[in-house]
Amino acid sequence: MKRSSYGERDYAFGQAMLSLRTALGLTQAGLAKHLGVSRRAVGEWEVGSSYPKAEHLKALMALAIQHQAFPAGREAEEIRAFWQAARQKLLLDESWLSALLSQQLPRLTLVAPLPVEQSSGIDHVLASPAAGGPRMDWGDALAVPTFYGREGELALLSQWMLQERCRVVSVLGMGGIGKSALVVSAMHQLAAHFQVVLFRSLRDAPSCEALLDDCLQVLAPQPLDLSLANLESRISRLLEHLRSSRVLLVLDNLESLLSEGEVRGHLRPGYEGYARLLRRVGETRHSSCLLLTSREKPAELRALEGSRSPVRALRLVGLEAAACEQLLAEHELVGSPEEQVRLVEGYAGNPLALKIVAQTIAELFGGEIGPFLAGGTAVFGSLADLLDEQVARLSALEQTVLSWLAIVREPVTLEELRAVLVAPLPGMQILEAVEGLRRRSLIERGQRPGSFTLQSVVLEYVTAELVAQASSEIQQGRLARLIEHGLSQAQAREDVRQAQERLLVVPLLNRLLSASLGQTKVEELFLSLLDQLRPWAEEAQGYGPANLIALLRVLRGNLRGCDLSRLALRGVHLQGVEMQDASLVEATLRDTVFTKTFNAIWSVAISPRGTFWAAGSSRGEVLVWRQEGHALHLAWQAHTDTVERALAFSPDERLLASGSWDGTIKLWDLEYGALLWTGWHADIVESLAFAPNGQMIASCGDDATIRLWDARSGVNVQTITVQGGTVNCVAWSPDGTQLASGGFDRCIRVWALQGTQPATCVQTLSGHTHFVVGLAWSPDGAQLVSGSCDRTVKVWDVASGYVCQTLSGHTGWVMNVAWSPDGRTVASAGLDDTIWLWDVKRGSYRTALLGHTGHVYSIAFTPDSRHLLSGSEDRTLRVWDVESGQCVHIIQGYAVSLYDVAWSPDGTQLVSGGTDTLVTLWDVADRTPLKVLRGHRWVVQGVVWSPDGRFLASSGRDNAIRLWDPATGTCVQLLQDPDYSDTLFWGVAWSPDGQLLASGSYMHGVQVWDMTTRSRRWVGRAHPTWVRRVAWSPDGSRLASCGDDGTVRLWRATDGTLLQTLQGHSANVAAVTWSPDGTWLASGGVGRSKGELFLWETDNGKLVRVFEGLPDGVYAVAWSTRRDLLVSGESNGTLRWWEAQSGKCLAMREGHQGAVHSLKVSPDGRLLVSCGEDGTIKVWNVESTELVRTLRRDRPYERLDITGLRGVTEVQKATLRALGAIEGSPVIITQQAP
Repeated sequence: MKRSSYGERDYAFGQAMLSLRTALGLTQAGLAKHLGVSRRAVGEWEVGSSYPKAEHLKALMALAIQHQAFPAGREAEEIRAFWQAARQKLLLDESWLSALLSQQLPRLTLVAPLPVEQSSGIDHVLASPAAGGPRMDWGDALAVPTFYGREGELALLSQWMLQERCRVVSVLGMGGIGKSALVVSAMHQLAAHFQVVLFRSLRDAPSCEALLDDCLQVLAPQPLDLSLANLESRISRLLEHLRSSRVLLVLDNLESLLSEGEVRGHLRPGYEGYARLLRRVGETRHSSCLLLTSREKPAELRALEGSRSPVRALRLVGLEAAACEQLLAEHELVGSPEEQVRLVEGYAGNPLALKIVAQTIAELFGGEIGPFLAGGTAVFGSLADLLDEQVARLSALEQTVLSWLAIVREPVTLEELRAVLVAPLPGMQILEAVEGLRRRSLIERGQRPGSFTLQSVVLEYVTAELVAQASSEIQQGRLARLIEHGLSQAQAREDVRQAQERLLVVPLLNRLLSASLGQTKVEELFLSLLDQLRPWAEEAQGYGPANLIALLRVLRGNLRGCDLSRLALRGVHLQGVEMQDASLVEATLRDTVFTKTFNAIWSVAISPRGTFWAAGSSRGEVLVWRQEGHALHLAWQAHTDTVERALAFSPDERLLASGSWDGTIKLWDLEYGALLWTGWHADIVESLAFAPNGQMIASCGDDATIRLWDARSGVNVQTITVQGGTVNCVAWSPDGTQLASGGFDRCIRVWALQGTQPATCVQTLSGHTHFVVGLAWSPDGAQLVSGSCDRTVKVWDVASGYVCQTLSGHTGWVMNVAWSPDGRTVASAGLDDTIWLWDVKRGSYRTALLGHTGHVYSIAFTPDSRHLLSGSEDRTLRVWDVESGQCVHIIQGYAVSLYDVAWSPDGTQLVSGGTDTLVTLWDVADRTPLKVLRGHRWVVQGVVWSPDGRFLASSGRDNAIRLWDPATGTCVQLLQDPDYSDTLFWGVAWSPDGQLLASGSYMHGVQVWDMTTRSRRWVGRAHPTWVRRVAWSPDGSRLASCGDDGTVRLWRATDGTLLQTLQGHSANVAAVTWSPDGTWLASGGVGRSKGELFLWETDNGKLVRVFEGLPDGVYAVAWSTRRDLLVSGESNGTLRWWEAQSGKCLAMREGHQGAVHSLKVSPDGRLLVSCGEDGTIKVWNVESTELVRTLRRDRPYERLDITGLRGVTEVQKATLRALGAIEGSPVIITQQAP
């Protein structure tokens, strides 16, 4: 039954169809065989492009009944809903349904539950709504190798959760009583009764919003709605899933969120959202179960509980006698029945306490209970007392290991533990210490082989002790604990580092603040302790300075002006930290993380064996790391413009190819960063890729060509002209015999390549409704995935040309796609700031990776498919764990490029705009920012003042031209393209009379607004791609525009009639300006291997002069009030003064580091202002050409003194200097022992 009357896919039905097939445990081919249809038909049902015929739908329902795929008692309801969702023309035959249901077999029920170690044998008899097995996400649930007793409790949980369908079940009890072991055991036994099983531990106290986002990633059968901005909408969405699916959600360690003190069961400040979550889950009807563990009953559930209520609580007491006997026997304890009973009663049957004390009895009393009991009742106490006694008996190394396990907060291996110790020890010693802790039941096995971690009760105990002891020592002026242990590890996984700061650093600081006279006293104490450590030898300082700096940073919010000289800094996180005017003179760094100097990341790549990671930025920088992003190997200015998804390693990992908007292809030696050769396109280079054999490079761009280059020589061996216009992306098939390309014409072309023969197009894939900008082949070469500006991802069968799957979910353009090397996962990234992961086998959404705060342009999988690297407009590189969806590492950059600057009509102020999305007003005399105007969501490309000074206009890539009141800083009007929602605006200009406002754009021409009506008057669409700049003639009758098509065009101001097209530039034209009398027009651009500056007569369009001696592209041009004086700005930062009539260069000045993007002459003609890639604004004397002043906002490390800094490479020092650090002559300092 084809969909004939519906214009879009029915994703809801497709997802229902997919879920049902998964529940049946069948492949598409398997289900097709059962129903007598083709596999393709099933595939079309699952993507919502067609519906089953009635006979096939009946057969499917019969199969579902046979496999018990619907919840018990709801079969008729589910079948009716499914029939309606399939939009059948015929009504459901109720007599057929009754006959079908009368034939179903009775369901099997779970009887006496078995311990976990015995449960695997009964999985096949568990009644399940998903015979194919539930979706399970165990999270960080620990293994339960041995489970004692609790048969009654398990049976009661089973009754409540399965028969009585309780919505919320709380398992309560003191620490160590076995709550987690019970719920994990129940989770394993009852999993088959649920469609989704999800376990999350709350011991690291995540926010309620973070927990909900995490859970929704797993539960959402379709991509998440990113409009869920508040807590209530997130909870509502969770409840939708709890109603529509049978979900078991387990939240362990809820007590981590509860406040301490006299009022029990209430949530800590900042965690009140959980109260709303618990109430709504308990009060709202749904078919799922929330299973909690806590030491205290949450206050929000008390009023909802009752013997007949769907909210229940089970309070655990000690183990029954038989289970305790089993536990003691396993520890080989001997004693009379009476002695065993007395021992068990002394510790109230607490299994953790019994395990711990059993080891003490075994070690000190030879396993005999009697002599131990002879010590009298003093041997019995609380679990905390028991842990106090146990820890006191540990060796110094065992105590150190215990503390470190509390700090790292996740399972670690011996080698990982050894790496963080202040003094590295032989592995055997550490192994002995770990084994001692294991014998005492203080640590548990992690899920990762060879890893171990603290038992939850022990983790809480050790964390509290560590904070208390550190606080006490600091107040006494001692630092023993803080020298030996680093509370916050810069090199830790990002989520772990944040937990360390939240659960160790902040509580320690709060404890000190509450014990002192306030923030000033605490800060003075920290600084005095740093002074105390300064003369010590590096080894003796340990983690002391790092901990004090972490505390200072959290206390102050910055480290501005701090004296950190002559300190040993180990594992300090200084990324994103303001350190202006601070000192690191003669300091020694180890494992310390700083902010990097790069702008928006548009391109990322990972070498075939993972040895190197690379990134390309919007400023044309290329950075290469080793050690999975932890060691910067090379960083250099590779291009003069953006490196957009055009970065690729050679298969042998010796070479790196890069392409840029500057039109060049470059090949680099990875060892030293040496340039091997340069090739050219006639316009922007969008993408490139190495052939699998490494012998050829394919590149593509806005010149509508694909070029094939000999990788060794750099010779352009073949040029393929594509009729559809700009080519956005290219990708080689794994065997190197085919090349796929995608572009502006919305098509994907597959080219066959055979030796030196011309490439032939063997397949054209059509289906996208907007530009194709991303392509990736499956590892086996049978399929191709594409990403498009139509916000979809499509998977294609290359041989047939059919779309296998269409994956929807992005709310903005999809900019890049990647296929994991193991073939299981497709990743997509785009302008909605989000990365989606898709399960290729199931053809469904898996999870969304949230964290970037700007557009995500490029992604790449590691060779083992376990991690994904992403680059974003927010100036970060993020590393994601593919399995968990967690961000595990962030590399933060800082760079602000300014793209435009303008004078106020009275010449006293300036306005600038750039990559930081801000519009900034400056006082020219004071060199200080007057106001910062916020509103743009993406790069600000143009700024201009209205002729009367009453308004400012700013244009951005976010489809926004904003009008501002400069006096108040408020946005008074928003102008947007009424035809397209995704227009990127470029330069902006106000007509001399203030009546018209013009802007260039990407793909949507020159747009002019009437400023009286604030409506668009006309659009000139002659430029096919970028329109970079627009400029009004002095009399306002004409408008000039320039763009990447290499032309300058003149338009009639009143109606947009195209008057002239000036041709002569060999590539893109970046700047245009009129002479004061309007008779000449100057234009600047990027030529092949040199810059271009042309002079035109405006009456006849004649090219009258080509200026010589420009080695680099011209990005900015300004005419002085003198008709004969012209100033140009180049991509290398140089400014040149020219005599227009003769073409003579009068002066040259080194102005900026990187490209000069804008030049403007002051209203009185005396001053010239420039801005550029380096984020500075420079004011020049027009006549003398001398620099008058420089304006710049402070960078993160402005005036940070790094003289004599040790432990950093020259590349890292250069990065610090680029962010404002200064360096003088080193001073010899003698250190002493403490």
